[in-house]
Amino acid sequence: MDKKIIILATLDTKGKEVRFLAENIWKLGKKTIIIDVGELGLPEIKADISREEVAEAGGISLKEFFKDSKNKKAAPEMAKGAIKIVSALVKNNKAHGIISLGGTKGTSLATEVMRTIKYGFPKIMVSTMASSDVSVFIDISDIIMFPSVSDVLGLNPFLKRVLLNAASAICAMAQNTGDIIIEKGLLIGISNVGITTPGAMKAIALFQEAGYETIVFHAVGTGGRAMEQMIKEGIIGAVFDYALVEISNYLYGGLNNGGPYRLTAAGIAGIPQVICPGGVEVFALWIKEGEALPDQYKDRTEIRHSSLITTFRFNKKELINTAREVVERLKYTKDEAVFMIPKGAYSIYSKKGTPFYDPDADKAFADYIKENLPQNFKIIEIDADLTDEVFVAAAVKQMIELINKKKKA
Repeated sequence: MDKKIIILATLDTKGKEVRFLAENIWKLGKKTIIIDVGELGLPEIKADISREEVAEAGGISLKEFFKDSKNKKAAPEMAKGAIKIVSALVKNNKAHGIISLGGTKGTSLATEVMRTIKYGFPKIMVSTMASSDVSVFIDISDIIMFPSVSDVLGLNPFLKRVLLNAASAICAMAQNTGDIIIEKGLLIGISNVGITTPGAMKAIALFQEAGYETIVFHAVGTGGRAMEQMIKEGIIGAVFDYALVEISNYLYGGLNNGGPYRLTAAGIAGIPQVICPGGVEVFALWIKEGEALPDQYKDRTEIRHSSLITTFRFNKKELINTAREVVERLKYTKDEAVFMIPKGAYSIYSKKGTPFYDPDADKAFADYIKENLPQNFKIIEIDADLTDEVFVAAAVKQMIELINKKKKA
């Protein structure tokens, strides 16, 4: 089957660059679907799907839209239309990769479209913004940001080389889309953070021994949200939620902020889940080595996690508040689930003899969980640290039992 690459761009300002990109994709044996999302000037080249068609798909008529002097920008509607068109092409297997090029505006619109496309589908954004903080463009998707270095405004020998490289990359990615098939529901999603990694490694090994494949998400905020999205998409069939650090950091504005919907998707989807409070007691901030601490944290015990990150210990009141939030989010879970509680430390930073050792605060968290979790949760306490082999083995055992029950149901 002929592989087709979507080129999404504003042809009123990037026509020459798009033509060069398309020509090189053709030379590499792929076809193109050029979609115009320009708004104002005349297109420099002909599109396969015109800006008028995109606008109509977004619910507006460009001609009528600009008759009203109050209408300044059609970008939101153009993005909606492009999402609708691109989604249909991908769903119907009429496209096998997407690439775009642009500056701030073009990057914003194109990546908004790309973020709606399923994981694994090839996505490249050639952008002047690729050397800045690109989290706003990528979020939890798998977009590849390709630095243009120079502005994407007029062809020159250097930009031609960049676009040729990008064309080669998207064609190679599109060619390989059928080699690895992501089968739905066969993966166990695992959340993990650096301070719980020794335990996560033990869990991965035990699952592999039992014949299960795992996918691990770094619980730094985007990781947990990506796991939630993959649960919604049906890619993940069971969840070993080993790190709840993203809940406590959400509540108090920390680095590992998982957002307001973290810990809800598995319950809504009705898939097996085992939950452990890994790292829930630790608060992380971007504070470089040598920088002054914020006034509200000057009296707290701190551990330098890296040259860029400083961590602090949550107190009893904050952990009770976090436990309350955890319980609220787990109310979405209607099926049988397991909450594992270590009587020891919740991470390697809080073990006995470490600066964050505070069994009183941890007990307050555990007590609230035990008293308030819904009845469908089985609560298991283990006299060990969260990263100890005995705790991990017990948690993995519970996960496998839940999966087997689900299979028989």
